[in-house]
Amino acid sequence: MEFSALLTSVGINIGICVVLFSLYSILRKQPSNITVYFGRKIATRKLKHCETFCLDRFVPSPSWIVKAWETSEEEILAHDGLDAVVFLRIIIFSIRVFSIAAIICMFLVLPVNYYGQEMTHKMIPSESINVFGIENVKENSKWLCAHCIALYIICCSACVLLYFEYASISRLRLIHITGSQMNPSHFTVLVRSIPWSPEETYSETVRKFFTNYYASDYLSHQMIYRSSTVQKLMNDAEKMYNMMKENSVEMHCQKLKGGCFCAGPTNSFTILPSVNDSVNDKKLYGNMDLIAGEKECSAAFVFFKTRYAALIASNLLQSANPMSWATDLAPDPHDVYWSNLSIPFKQLWIRKIGMLVAATGFMLVFLIPVTIVQSMTQLEQLQQTFPFLRGFLKMKYMSELVTGYLPSVILILFMYLVPPTMMTLSALEGSISRSGRKRSACLKVLYFTIWNVFFVNVFAGSIIHTLSVFFSFKDIPAQFGKAVPAQASFFLTYVVSSGWASLSCEVMQLFPLTCNFIRRWILRIKIEPIYEPLAFPYHTEVPRILLFGFLGFTCSILAPLITPFLLFYFFLAYLVYKNQILNVYISKYETGGQFWPIAHNTTIFAMVLAQVIALGVFSLKESPVASGFIIPLIIGTLLFHEYCRQRFRPIFRNTAAEVLIEMDRKDEQCGRMEEIYRRLRTAYCQFTLLAKRDCSTWGCSSSQDTENSVTDAESARPGNPKQVIELWNDPCHLGEPVLINK
Repeated sequence: MEFSALLTSVGINIGICVVLFSLYSILRKQPSNITVYFGRKIATRKLKHCETFCLDRFVPSPSWIVKAWETSEEEILAHDGLDAVVFLRIIIFSIRVFSIAAIICMFLVLPVNYYGQEMTHKMIPSESINVFGIENVKENSKWLCAHCIALYIICCSACVLLYFEYASISRLRLIHITGSQMNPSHFTVLVRSIPWSPEETYSETVRKFFTNYYASDYLSHQMIYRSSTVQKLMNDAEKMYNMMKENSVEMHCQKLKGGCFCAGPTNSFTILPSVNDSVNDKKLYGNMDLIAGEKECSAAFVFFKTRYAALIASNLLQSANPMSWATDLAPDPHDVYWSNLSIPFKQLWIRKIGMLVAATGFMLVFLIPVTIVQSMTQLEQLQQTFPFLRGFLKMKYMSELVTGYLPSVILILFMYLVPPTMMTLSALEGSISRSGRKRSACLKVLYFTIWNVFFVNVFAGSIIHTLSVFFSFKDIPAQFGKAVPAQASFFLTYVVSSGWASLSCEVMQLFPLTCNFIRRWILRIKIEPIYEPLAFPYHTEVPRILLFGFLGFTCSILAPLITPFLLFYFFLAYLVYKNQILNVYISKYETGGQFWPIAHNTTIFAMVLAQVIALGVFSLKESPVASGFIIPLIIGTLLFHEYCRQRFRPIFRNTAAEVLIEMDRKDEQCGRMEEIYRRLRTAYCQFTLLAKRDCSTWGCSSSQDTENSVTDAESARPGNPKQVIELWNDPCHLGEPVLINK
């Protein structure tokens, strides 16, 4: 591919970015698009709605960029939680690493590559991309040591930055845990595969088991029920209530004893009495006990008197039969994936194997569009396959468009099918939490994208040839050394096309914007729908960021031109995602920073693979000195990874006993335990309408996250720094959520 084809792709994408960013700065000012671009502020009641006409609404402005840049990490942590901070830290780490890589590669490696052969150079736009890559360096050249030095600097810098980031995020995770003083999940264990007894119910079996073996620590338990038509009707009634409440005009509510009276226009109504009174007064519901009408599952939430007791119970083998009385620490109440709790525990291993096979099959089927895309990058092969296109492809501009832009665009379109597919497979696996499902989907999408975007494109051809490379371990470095430099130009255009365009589409929110336009201006629907705030799509965005970092490590010394484009992408991603976190997305549940170990492992894998590729390239270039220096670098990187795995990874797997014991002692000294025990009984609300008010005290919600529960959850989210500061200043504070607006 010629350098002019790359310039064509860059020019097209810069134009798209400028147009979409300018259009976004105008559309976000329009009152009709508030639900599209300010969903988070609507959900948290922090948006001032203004219908007045002003000319400034139709003039592009960079105000959103300034706001995103000025927002501190502390504010992100306070409002959006630890996962949002970790995601931005991944981007910041990439900016730092590839700033170093761009300087080293552009001023050291690129000149060596460009003048690596004794040849007459053309004008730069007419040059081939290959003259800027390592392929242009002649064999047995002493200048290959420059590539070895560059690789050492990049990898050592990345390891130092990784260490400090891992240590910093580990500290934030500990603050997240210790700051959630009233988190019910610390006292709760999920028990599954409860043995069936014909003489007694599951509930009685659980009570007898834990009073027998955990007599001093057992507090109570709550059975899990299979959802039925009654639960669906309750959810529909809740949605209808929210819709009527949102569309009531100037509804005025006054708190009365036992409930709330709402006065307003003819479409207003009276809310039932308070939840506790409603549940206790069975006559109000005609003696209909909704809970008793549901069927018990062989699973239950068991509450313990201390955090330490819950931790011990969750990690011990409860029975001589490992397939019965299976225990895990319960997820946060608002993070529970209720529909999966009724899945029999004995089915889980079958489900995981089945989903692994399904994901692998989907990856193999996806080889078809990838092969088609790769054929488009080879102009001669494309002309032989489609002879009727020869005249069309001889046009210079069209050939540059087809080889430099369209392959990446087609691959991007096919990749949009991946996240929803992987999310479905992760849900079928049987995850007990929504955050666990999203983390599992994140891993699947990451493996899928790295396999199909990198490995399949590198070894483009038959499936047998692609797989056979990995069965001959001695030939792996040489195969990579041949294949990766040849495909470096495709990865360069992929970064420009997929990276920059994806950020433009992300900030524009094209799908919600289109739906909003159709509803308002085509269907002429004036009534505002029930707005469900969006959760941040970590399962799509984390793999995307990590994929570009992966390409940067593997291609930086082979094709140095990729580094400035990557650096620009990460700078743009930092501003765009920060803006989206502040305005569009809301944190419905937390993983407690569990995405950072994924980022760390992917970065280590990328560095080791880059070193293996360099080893293969130096061997093919007959440079034994450079090849010999790569081997210690590989060993050092693996040793560093093992140290981090031993030092930091356990913090993300379990909570330290000393931390939980200190939290228990502090609660006992302050007399807070009785309050915690009282709230534990209503913390896990499987049936939404029966305990909504008690749930809001904890900041939890049901599987159907509502606008009211989101507001409460933000103020009471475990690990909220505002709450942490208040708890540390007053050691006997009872942990009531308080939201402080600046």
